[in-house]
Amino acid sequence: MKKVNIQWSLRRGIGVFTVAFPLSLQASDSNEKLPNILLILADDLGYGDLSCQSSSDLRTPNIDRIFKEGMRFTNFYANSTVSSPTRAALLTGRYPDMVGVPGVIRTNEDDSWGYLSPKVVLLPQMLKGAGYQTALIGKWHLGLEAPNLPNLRGFDFFHGFLGDMMDDYYTHLRQGNNYMRLNENTVEPKGHATDIFTDWTLDYLDNLKSDSPFFLYLAYNAPHDPVQPPDDWLAKVKSREKGVSEKRAKLIALIEHLDWNIGKVLDKLQRSGLLENTLVIFTSDNGGVLANGANNGPFRGGKQDMYEGGLRVPAAFMWKNHIQPGSSFNGMALTMDILPTLCNIANVQPAGMLHGVSFRAALEGNPPDTSQRTVFFVRREGNMRYGGMAYYAALRNGYKILQNTPWEPMQAFDLKSDPAESNPLEKKGKEYDYLFRQLTRHIRESGAVPWQKEK
Repeated sequence: MKKVNIQWSLRRGIGVFTVAFPLSLQASDSNEKLPNILLILADDLGYGDLSCQSSSDLRTPNIDRIFKEGMRFTNFYANSTVSSPTRAALLTGRYPDMVGVPGVIRTNEDDSWGYLSPKVVLLPQMLKGAGYQTALIGKWHLGLEAPNLPNLRGFDFFHGFLGDMMDDYYTHLRQGNNYMRLNENTVEPKGHATDIFTDWTLDYLDNLKSDSPFFLYLAYNAPHDPVQPPDDWLAKVKSREKGVSEKRAKLIALIEHLDWNIGKVLDKLQRSGLLENTLVIFTSDNGGVLANGANNGPFRGGKQDMYEGGLRVPAAFMWKNHIQPGSSFNGMALTMDILPTLCNIANVQPAGMLHGVSFRAALEGNPPDTSQRTVFFVRREGNMRYGGMAYYAALRNGYKILQNTPWEPMQAFDLKSDPAESNPLEKKGKEYDYLFRQLTRHIRESGAVPWQKEK
């Protein structure tokens, strides 16, 4: 392989600076095949809700396989406390409020808090430049109409759900609307949504149209509300976990059912020989829902919270003969870093300014120092708790400031000594002043980005 030094430009409040990592990249004339990419995104899966993440009451052998045969990221953050912003960050490599998605995109425009900028180039569009076939199966959640439909934003193939959550895993409706699509055509599948998305994935892999590599973004709805596992899975959990609450049993069953389906996809790749050269990525869009009995590990809070339980998520990367099995990366990484990492691996120059950085070096066993990286988190929301305003967090080298609703004062924590965020620090000193100023600049900069559709 040809050795190439890549420099990523990052906008960080005061001006622009670059971070350079020495990386082993495929030369443009290399005969080595580019890897297939399978990116699996769970919905509302808590940091501790996998058996490989120290959970004692559930069993997830197939997701565990990705962690055991690949690299575990112990300090991985979702870009937001909720779905749409994190998905926007994933597909743009940028902060979600910098691409028009500070909050959840919904059916009702009066309760929709984002509009993905049509000007931004998305990950599948970039990978197509390297010859990738691009597909999304499952949840989109970045728009319900043109131009923000998957097939119009770089996906050759879409078989999934346009909306936010399903009101029922079997009817697949949201507020009476059917958002299930095959490309741009409405479809009415039968069965549990998790099984449906898996079946569609197996069909896609059976019908790949060429030998060129694929980028398959598999975005499950599970274990998002409603917590609705198949009856036989729930019965199995209740039989095994004596004394488990009904609420927790349902969530365990929904997660184990998800794991079983992911196992079917991995088995398909294994049997077809595709797994030999497929990079498999697994993570979640935000923390688990405490009201549903989620386990967010040792961290405070859950989905919607700017505390670690709302932002820290499980993540692992598996790529045979490229990533050391059983390895780990303890540096900070975020959802938006996946895009530059994949472009790096595919030898594609990302389009436009990125806020994410490639962690390809970490995957190769050369972890970069992330201690001086400053990152920001945002969510805008309506209802009586938020009032249409945004709330934020900022983090550098274990020092974190946050407000958990727009009405609350800022808090500060030292995550190195207090990962549970139980002992707020005094709001003074160089670290606090620095993060507060940088967050203020970020808010000012993102304020110039529209997040509503023009009337």
